[in-house]
Amino acid sequence: MEGFDIVLTQSLLAVPEFQRNFGEQLPDGSYQVTAAWQAGLTNGAIVGELIGLMLNGIIADKFGFKKTMIGALSLVTAFIFIPFFAHNIVQLLVGLILMGIPWGVFQTLTCTYAAEGRDDQWAYRIPYALQWLWPVPLIVGIFFAPESPWWLVRKQRYDEAKHTLRRLISRNAPTSTIDETLTMIHETNELEKSISEGTSYVDCFKGVDLRRTEIVCVTWLIQTAAGATFMGYSTYFYQQAGLDDNSAFRLSLGQYGLGAVGTVISWFLMMRFGRRTLYLSGLILLCALWLTIGFCGLAPRDNERAQQAIGSMLMIFTFVYDCTIGPVCYSLVAELSSTRLRQKSVVLARNLYNIGSIICNILVTRQLNPGARNWGAKTGFFWGGSCFLCLVWTFFRLPEPKDRTYAELDVLFENKVSARKFESTVIHELASKHAPAAIVQEEKEASERIEKA
Repeated sequence: MEGFDIVLTQSLLAVPEFQRNFGEQLPDGSYQVTAAWQAGLTNGAIVGELIGLMLNGIIADKFGFKKTMIGALSLVTAFIFIPFFAHNIVQLLVGLILMGIPWGVFQTLTCTYAAEGRDDQWAYRIPYALQWLWPVPLIVGIFFAPESPWWLVRKQRYDEAKHTLRRLISRNAPTSTIDETLTMIHETNELEKSISEGTSYVDCFKGVDLRRTEIVCVTWLIQTAAGATFMGYSTYFYQQAGLDDNSAFRLSLGQYGLGAVGTVISWFLMMRFGRRTLYLSGLILLCALWLTIGFCGLAPRDNERAQQAIGSMLMIFTFVYDCTIGPVCYSLVAELSSTRLRQKSVVLARNLYNIGSIICNILVTRQLNPGARNWGAKTGFFWGGSCFLCLVWTFFRLPEPKDRTYAELDVLFENKVSARKFESTVIHELASKHAPAAIVQEEKEASERIEKA
């Protein structure tokens, strides 16, 4: 939903009726939403997301994931009325800020939508109305979904956690498997408590968790710092690069189609290759694509081959992004934060991403808008440099969590293992140094209590 809504607003900037209703007339007679308002509309939603994310870190810990998600979906269903009936750009901004609050709660993988074909107010009203298609079926599905067994164990609700695991594990799995999984969850939780007690936001910046917080925050920031903002502005970018409206629209549809295919491919790539490998290779390719777009932008705007190359490179960019750093980011953020602080670590990471998005939205709108920098495709040089900096950080700081349990990751972080050595380090040689007898005894007693329950 969040992906649909954010990309929707950015895509509507290229709809003529949207430009006439909410933009200003240029000397040539055309209409454009000013660069300041382009950034303001997108960033207004992000401000709401910042609020929603901070609330989510507290509410989800208290009430669980299901109730929090259903509440957020109910709120967004009501808030959609504001942009749908908006008559001026200020009303639209207010609606997007309020909608950003529940978006901040359920930010997940993105999906996209673009609309064209009408020359009246319904050219932008219909896409906003389509947002009502999402909440009700999602509420129903989430209502019947199981609660997180990790959250239930942290609340010492072992019977419910065991019942949830029966739903999540294969029906043919023996009872012993469920008991072993429940014990593993409890032991991991107790190990993390012994290493770093507490579950407040402040704890994310203490001891070994400070490094983990840095990693998950920068990993998510890289999504926008590598230039992903351009995918949302693709239709507008194609127009400013010199393509006609119809070609820009068709390329955007093709771009989103390739992105969907790339996301599916990423499922198999993550099983075959490490997350670190995919992040590094993805950033190398994205950096090369940005530089190619920049060099193509040096050609005259009436050079048809150069414009086709620009469109092709941005489509390939979307495909590569959705095969690598796009979806892999969500796996890394979830795996590299400690289980006790995961909710709050993810909130901090997403908030840094949103702050980065605000900066990038301001930069992009000024780089592309004819009334501002008007760089066009030459913007690729700027984002190629940004992408290279992300690549350097990833090489030195991003560890490999593939095929590691959460307890093993805890041990690796506690021992301050270098990011480049996470994959090759032998765990049992380190674990004995950080498993005092008291912890072992406590875990044994916990296993016995769980078995009795």
